Amino acid sequence: MQKIIISSAAAPAAIGPYSQAVKVGDTVYLSGQIGLDPASMQLVDGIDAQIHQVFKNLQAVASAAGGSLADVVKLNIFLIDLGHFAKVNEIMAEYFSAPHPARAAVGVAALPRGAQVEADGVMVLA
Repeated sequence: MQKIIISSAAAPAAIGPYSQAVKVGDTVYLSGQIGLDPASMQLVDGIDAQIHQVFKNLQAVASAAGGSLADVVKLNIFLIDLGHFAKVNEIMAEYFSAPHPARAAVGVAALPRGAQVEADGVMVLA
């Protein structure tokens, strides 16, 4: 099994001992992304901006792996306030079209850097 490490300067650098993504065969495992602006490495302000930035960051890493968000088959979303669930759905619809990936949305107590939302995923390249 050969692991290929994927990275993109268009997404935030890892803030720990992990890779932005790892490709094994045709499968790409996308690490969790929070709403960090990749240029400043600062969290963007507000839940709407953070949700958009999360999807932009995932999109950048997916692109670096040779795919797009259309290739994502599983998405996990973590929210510190499940009251933002409808907002996530609304904004997610701007980045994903049918057929949509399988998805989980989980309420959590806290996220890195005080983020309000984080998402990771699995992508399969054809």
